[in-house]
Amino acid sequence: MMSQARLYSIITDSNLSAKQKSHYLALEAEASLPYLAIDEKAQQAIDAGILCDMFEGHAPFKPRYVLPDYAKFLSQGSQYLELDAATNFDEALNLLTILYHHVPSVTSIPVYLGQLDTVLMPYIGDLNEQQIYQKIKLFWIMLDRTLPDAFMHVNIGPTDNIICRTILRVDAELKQIAPNLTFMYDVQVTPDDLLRQATDNICVCSKPHIANYPIHAETFDHTGFGIVSCYNSLPLAGGANTLVRMNLKEIAKKAQSKADFIETVLPEYCAIMFDLIDARSCFLHEESNFFKGFLTTEGLIDESRFAPMFGIYGMAEAVNVLMEKENINAQYGHDDISNQLGHAISKKLAEIVAATDVKYGYKGKALLHAQGGISLDKDVTPGVRIPYGTEPDPVTYVQANAPHHQYYSSGISDILTIDETVKTNPLAMFNLAKGTLQLGYREFTANVASNDLVRVTGYMVKLSDIATFDAQGSRTNTTFLGAEAAKNTGILDRKPRVAALETTPSYAN
Repeated sequence: MMSQARLYSIITDSNLSAKQKSHYLALEAEASLPYLAIDEKAQQAIDAGILCDMFEGHAPFKPRYVLPDYAKFLSQGSQYLELDAATNFDEALNLLTILYHHVPSVTSIPVYLGQLDTVLMPYIGDLNEQQIYQKIKLFWIMLDRTLPDAFMHVNIGPTDNIICRTILRVDAELKQIAPNLTFMYDVQVTPDDLLRQATDNICVCSKPHIANYPIHAETFDHTGFGIVSCYNSLPLAGGANTLVRMNLKEIAKKAQSKADFIETVLPEYCAIMFDLIDARSCFLHEESNFFKGFLTTEGLIDESRFAPMFGIYGMAEAVNVLMEKENINAQYGHDDISNQLGHAISKKLAEIVAATDVKYGYKGKALLHAQGGISLDKDVTPGVRIPYGTEPDPVTYVQANAPHHQYYSSGISDILTIDETVKTNPLAMFNLAKGTLQLGYREFTANVASNDLVRVTGYMVKLSDIATFDAQGSRTNTTFLGAEAAKNTGILDRKPRVAALETTPSYAN
């Protein structure tokens, strides 16, 4: 609750910059508003820790995630921003830099910077490789220093082009927490040596995140999609109006049995969650006036392309609780009977989401999402991941979790932690990534144990920054989340595994 003492504490915090203080003060003001009128059952579920609105604010006035059509912006300019269309590479980078400061999100910093290789290729003209490298490198440094938030996300691939390869080169050299990076992979389009460049990068800086392009593309229409923030797949020229998540562990505690959970308790709480989603998205679309702004009127976003994200987490604990209720000695991620129950729960969730209309959704529906956790989560595992410290070898991990991926249309958060010996055998990382995607993984993400730059829920953080955060703060907005997650969620307990075991799953060429 906002109080003068709390505000005074913010403005006198020696570890916060003036800009960070302003941001926290704004959050306090937003949180002082009364909460939207919601159903009593929804309020009870929030109070019980079953549903969570991700701290988006009591009365949302901006979408959680916004994915503007940056290619359209460069080709037409902006009347509102008094900008002409770009005619060369420098102008394109300049226009993007300006627009980024006008794209809102739940963090107040844009979470999507565009499919940059596709967006920038029309403007390279007669620039040579070295000139492009120098411009991209300066652009990359500018992004990290002026928009220091690791939820900010660039997409590249699946085609092979000089912008894509240059971004991979620069990203590996600079090892910055921002921007986050997704490489789209398409087995029919992407050459092996380009995928190898991406997986070599993972060995040195834990980036990029690799998305299985054909699976994502099939989910959305011809206008396209983007990967933003932490593994969130959303319609291009649209986004997510809200994200509400469900704690499956707490729901499992209320069920009498597996059947009671799947047939009765889970559907009941899904219905409550849809009511909360509608209440939050209705305020945004009907009361906030957000969609009267220039992003909409100039055609960079389309209100009909925004959807709520239906998030879940705590699958591992939910399955283990239900196994115990059935007097079955089996563990999620390790025993087939437990894994099959998890897959059945994901299938049921997908069926419920597909069958339920929402007031403001993508084609009238929400998008199912395996949510990657937040820094306050205790004794509950993100999404459908296998709990930290109990992870099996990567092959077993992938085989256990691969069947989940088909159900989570707006992204699924899985992170494999690989032993540092992979640095002397980067081909193992390449084989692991390719085999994993071939098995149906929607996305592949890996941390390498000895890297300073690591992935937390989906965003990046430097371990060296976490080590000094309590004493001196950080210039990057997301370091405090990483420091909090390290204390609360056990992210540093992830068990590194030796990639030499990755002889299977291997790609079948």
